[in-house]
Amino acid sequence: MENRVLLVDGMALLFRHFYATSLHKQFMYNSKGVPTNGIQGFVRHIFTAINEIKPSHVAVCWDMGQSTFRNEMYSAYKQNRPEPPEELIPQFDYVKDISDQFGFINVGMTNYEADDVIGTLAKSFSKNNEVHIITGDKDILQCINEKVEVWLIKKGFNIYNRYTLTRFNDEYQLNPQQLIDIKAFMGDSADGYPGVKGIGEKTALKLIQTYGSVENVLSNIDKLTPAQRKKIESDKDNLTLSKRLAEIYTEVPLNSIEIYKDMAYAHSINHILSICNEHELYVSGKYISSKL
Repeated sequence: MENRVLLVDGMALLFRHFYATSLHKQFMYNSKGVPTNGIQGFVRHIFTAINEIKPSHVAVCWDMGQSTFRNEMYSAYKQNRPEPPEELIPQFDYVKDISDQFGFINVGMTNYEADDVIGTLAKSFSKNNEVHIITGDKDILQCINEKVEVWLIKKGFNIYNRYTLTRFNDEYQLNPQQLIDIKAFMGDSADGYPGVKGIGEKTALKLIQTYGSVENVLSNIDKLTPAQRKKIESDKDNLTLSKRLAEIYTEVPLNSIEIYKDMAYAHSINHILSICNEHELYVSGKYISSKL
């Protein structure tokens, strides 16, 4: 029987609940004056996922600083994002400490994004395991294969938008890797890279469904409409750059064998609740008691 691996985008879970509750100034300070609202959401999300997926191995993946190898390719990459709110800053390290106490292995590598770490581990582990990825970022859909499925977090703690390879193929009429080509044309305003000005998702999808890749579109540019041809020729350099930026790097130099050994996971409800109580995560503890 195959093991079931859970890879979690830790920052996605932390940010999602921080911004959902900070909108109403619900920072949930503990007795030391440290805000815990993002951490409370992280804890609830991850244990809801564990309860549904029942993994044998768990890793939480993290970004390690703002700059990565993509900034060397394009200095403006993700540089349009505001500084994190002061209430969120102390939660970055605190959530990793709590994650460690729960028995999760925290994985990250300088110069790479959490998506690259997730993609690398998913590629490695899916050779012999089922892999489930929890994230809020649709870019990770490019990592789906027969053994990898992605659960996108939605509003609430127990509703996920689940993508298997079959669903992705049916919905997009593409293979997951071709999502990179779609993003190359569209660009990504959140990540700060341009794509081709004037080409949105609908046109990008049609182009890739027809020609298969950015390279094949360029090879067949004379077959496009005059308007499409003009836009692409004007932004050809941005198109090729954006494809490189959009691709999740799946060869991060990680020791996946050792990581896999450390990911073996078994928990007891009493252990989980004692950690919640120790860190005054009472809202999370109450939620977990009602669900597990």
